[in-house]
Amino acid sequence: MNSITDRIKELFTGFSKDAIVSIDKLPQAGSERHYFRIHTADKNFIATYGANIKENDSFIYFSEHFKKKGLSTAQILAINKEKDIYIQEDFGDVSLLNKLEELGYVQPVYDLYKESLQQLAVLQVKGHEELNYKKCLTNSAFGKQAIMADLLYFKYYFLDALRRPYDKQKLIDDFEALSNYLAHTEYKFFMFRDFQSRNIMVQDNSVHFIDYQGGMKGAPQYDVASLLWQAKANLPDEWKRDLLEDYISSFEAIVEETVDRDVFRSQYNGYVLIRLLQVLGAYGFRGLFERKAHFLTSIPLALQNLKWFINNQSMGIAVPEFKRVLEICISDEVVQEFTPVQATADTPLVVTINSFSFIKTGYPKDETQNGGGFVFDMRGILNPGRFDDYKHLSGLDKPVKDFLEQQTKMPDFLNSVYSIVDISVEDYIKRGFEHLTINFGCTGGQHRSVYAAEAIARHLRNKFKVKIELNHNNKENWKTEEVKPAR
Repeated sequence: MNSITDRIKELFTGFSKDAIVSIDKLPQAGSERHYFRIHTADKNFIATYGANIKENDSFIYFSEHFKKKGLSTAQILAINKEKDIYIQEDFGDVSLLNKLEELGYVQPVYDLYKESLQQLAVLQVKGHEELNYKKCLTNSAFGKQAIMADLLYFKYYFLDALRRPYDKQKLIDDFEALSNYLAHTEYKFFMFRDFQSRNIMVQDNSVHFIDYQGGMKGAPQYDVASLLWQAKANLPDEWKRDLLEDYISSFEAIVEETVDRDVFRSQYNGYVLIRLLQVLGAYGFRGLFERKAHFLTSIPLALQNLKWFINNQSMGIAVPEFKRVLEICISDEVVQEFTPVQATADTPLVVTINSFSFIKTGYPKDETQNGGGFVFDMRGILNPGRFDDYKHLSGLDKPVKDFLEQQTKMPDFLNSVYSIVDISVEDYIKRGFEHLTINFGCTGGQHRSVYAAEAIARHLRNKFKVKIELNHNNKENWKTEEVKPAR
């Protein structure tokens, strides 16, 4: 059976005469789809492999429909007969979130957000025209059933994980009331469903949209809420207010009628709440149940967002048990539960992290005389060094990183390591300890252990802001290709 890469090459050569220079596997996000960037001499393309054919069908149908309308979405260039691989134009790898993280809360970034919302309004209204909603992946409309699903997602994967008492029947009754209230919105157009800054690509100062396969008919306010209240972006309150007004003005111009802004804002607030809770449910599922560290560290930001909203906005409907449950979620006790202790300039703790070879160097000596710490044996993970493509590379190189992340159980292994190590780091910070040693060993000390050491260093810096000393103890014995001098 041909590999996915071979099948992508076969599909590409069927529609283009350009020679492929290379194909890079891109990091996988929250979905089960796999993305590849195809490089030719003067142009790049994105190939997607997805085993969910219905999901692929939805994305392809939406993309082709939107392209006919001249909207800011990708053109589908080729689809294989099995419909599990398709190739589309490439908008680069710089997202709106990347721009925000690079530049901060400055006017050029605000302008990109404003442009994104203007193009969103165009997509929602023009994309809605003649769209066959039977092609939707799940629900054809974001009505009461879909709203209830988001609320229950929050209940099962976040609220119930808190193990705090509440009246389950009264909460379901309040969910019903809120769902009915929000389902009867005045406007219903195409709803992107996951309109956030990671799904907005910036190329030549223009914005383009990706990952709208979950779209359906629904309230336009939901997408605006998704973008403006994204926890990772943490937009200033002034930006949220002004960008909402900018969006309403764009929306009015496209539908060619005046909007009752008070009603629009009231319904918007309801969808902000739904979106905040849906995100908490997702973080709970990925973090509390699947134990993925990135999602666990995002929970405090999401709770702070929810806290500000509850203290400053009205839902427009009386839901007493629901309100009581939300007060539990934003309590100092719960927020503190998910907020890691972080080091300060006065924290004495230094975490020493070593990669080593069991064969060449053996266990690293503890120079601190602390006598504690961890040693993790990485030899249960498939070794990239067995393959010719990776023998002369190390765990610092992107091809090896991609291999370990995509084709081995390294992510599962490291998620377990994070859970164990975090307990000690947090405790050591609180108790004023000075040293902790973490060692990763593999056969050659070149691939798996190096990758793992780099990963834990990055994780601890991001989560605990702790001082790190990172050593690759077998680096002098790495088998690397001879570098020839330039002529």
